Amino acid sequence: MSNFAFNNPAFKQQDPRNVATYPGGPQAAQGAQAASVAHAGMDAAANAQLEGMYAAPPAGAIETDRMTVEDTVWKTAGLFAILLVTAVVGWVWTLSTLPATGQANMLPMIVGALGGFVLAMVITFTSRKKIRPALIFAYAALEGLFVGGISAFFETIYPGIVMQATLATVSVVGVTLALFASGKIRASKKMTKIFMIAMVGYLVFSVLNLVLMWTNVLPAGQAFGLRSMEIMGIPLGLILGVLVVFMAAYSLVMDFDQIQQGVRNGAPRKYGWLGGFGIMVTVVWLYVEILRMIAIVRGSN
Repeated sequence: MSNFAFNNPAFKQQDPRNVATYPGGPQAAQGAQAASVAHAGMDAAANAQLEGMYAAPPAGAIETDRMTVEDTVWKTAGLFAILLVTAVVGWVWTLSTLPATGQANMLPMIVGALGGFVLAMVITFTSRKKIRPALIFAYAALEGLFVGGISAFFETIYPGIVMQATLATVSVVGVTLALFASGKIRASKKMTKIFMIAMVGYLVFSVLNLVLMWTNVLPAGQAFGLRSMEIMGIPLGLILGVLVVFMAAYSLVMDFDQIQQGVRNGAPRKYGWLGGFGIMVTVVWLYVEILRMIAIVRGSN
């Protein structure tokens, strides 16, 4: 006699068509397989999207509207390009009167110096409210007139001096940038206070020297005013020049540090123009001081 337990239809051979809808039946197997294929397709698409995201270049200053070192470098290079173009104009303009009168035209240097000073003050005191790149462009153009004019003037007196001053300026900027990038020098509160005190003293001396030269108070023959005076046989201008070169180098460190802080704090992209402006002010100051130092040395010889 057969066991009634085995009479249960579940243990009997069934027509596949009758159990097609059972769990684990053919339709369920096909559904599971389709779901697995779909899931695998979704995983492949997600992986491809992730790989595309990793392979894509990182978001730059334009996408994030944030200040970056690369964007600031490009802005700075653009400002110096404007300066070089107008420096050529200032150079040619300064020498334009030389064949006829035997004297250089001082107008480009005067216009560039006065206009650049006014714009520098405006940019410095209004940048907290609004940054105007157009004013910074104009400043670069005026500084170019000044640099071209003063370079041409000194070149007529001391041939080859412009190349000497340019190489010395590039060397100081390059060494300062390398030391900052390596982390060997950084701006500190103590050094910044010393720098500010020295800067105020230098400005007072420069203004006083300029007034004494304009009013003809100083004895004749002192082309550089008080800077032409000698201390133990060394021109005062040379001693001051060395100190000013160190001051300008530290000013560059401060400029680099401010750019680094801006990038780290996620400052808006437009602040890159201020970074370029600060570097340009310092580099022009450094170049003019080195130019004057070399002129003093060559003049005393």
